[in-house]
Amino acid sequence: MSRSSSALKPLCLGALTDRAALESSLKATAILHPPPLPTTHSLDIWLSINLGRITSQFALHTPLKRVTYRSKPWWSELVSMLRKAYGSALRSSKRDRFDATLLASARAARSAYFKAIKKAKRDHWSSFLASATTQTVWTAKKLAVGRPPPRFPEFSGASTPPELNKALLDHFFPGEPASFLDTILLPFRECIPLSLDEIGRALARSSPTSAPGPDMTPNSVWKRVHRLAPHLILDLLAPLVTYRSHPLTLKRADGIVLDKPRKPSYDSPSSFRVIVLLQTFSKILERIMNSRLSWVARAIGLLHPPQCGSLAGLSVSDAVTTLTHEVKTLQMAGRKVSKLFVDIKGGFDNVNPSTLCGILRAKGVNPYLVSWTWSFLSGRSCQLLY
Repeated sequence: MSRSSSALKPLCLGALTDRAALESSLKATAILHPPPLPTTHSLDIWLSINLGRITSQFALHTPLKRVTYRSKPWWSELVSMLRKAYGSALRSSKRDRFDATLLASARAARSAYFKAIKKAKRDHWSSFLASATTQTVWTAKKLAVGRPPPRFPEFSGASTPPELNKALLDHFFPGEPASFLDTILLPFRECIPLSLDEIGRALARSSPTSAPGPDMTPNSVWKRVHRLAPHLILDLLAPLVTYRSHPLTLKRADGIVLDKPRKPSYDSPSSFRVIVLLQTFSKILERIMNSRLSWVARAIGLLHPPQCGSLAGLSVSDAVTTLTHEVKTLQMAGRKVSKLFVDIKGGFDNVNPSTLCGILRAKGVNPYLVSWTWSFLSGRSCQLLY
């Protein structure tokens, strides 16, 4: 893991994108051919250049977001009128500071303006509560209670940002084995070609409201790109599958450092948690390869029959039903039943790529899936945001 920190950046995309111009621009875009004998480095550069050519068009056809009345749902025409009146009265009073009438007029205009703001907020809040549904009532609770100020990590022996980064990353992301050197990538003959249907299914499972990672591009944008110019995502991802590589461009993530509530002290990394935000474009390929691995794992018997997590057609309700059935069956036989639940702390974050790929290879998983899994798990980086 790389170790760095940065300020949290706002989304650069808005909802006012010129769809007609963007559609025309995307359809006219052609992905450059990958290098004839790509290496991990050259394939990463190829992806970064072509991905940048697409994402730059989002900014080109999306105006910068301005603060308008839409940013304040309680704003009204009356408040706008009073604001103009207050500004005019204030400027008049500044031109003649010894005119008591102008000063009194400015004070009265200011009082009327801020009273109107308070009333508009109060009326909007009352209207919001009156029309609250089972979903929005929780939003009302959060707004009423407020959010406590975030705690900044303060650990003994770690007073500078680099030292705080090292303490947090060593706790959450222990060191990983060194990755392979830059070598020439050869296409796998047994690799299943990527299809538009696979991309469509992966995007359909993506939430449009999920927070994006360093690319700051939400899933809804990639869904729109797939509808307007489906060949773009296919041409970008197909070489990565063929050469079983997950480039470094897609391995960068943002880690949001949050404090855990109701902790007796906050002088150790265990009192905090890190929410890792991956790049949304990376998630498309991850979902596709996950579907292929899930199918292979079921076909060759890698999974235990009661396994329910992350498998299509099986969910938490199936696990609960199975557990309830086993408990009642044993109770009907007159036995005492107890259940032990084990949670492996940081299990997903601390997977050893060599061990996992060795198991997959020994179990007969297709070599291209094993190689891509190694590439996906190794060489990742995380930028901590406070």
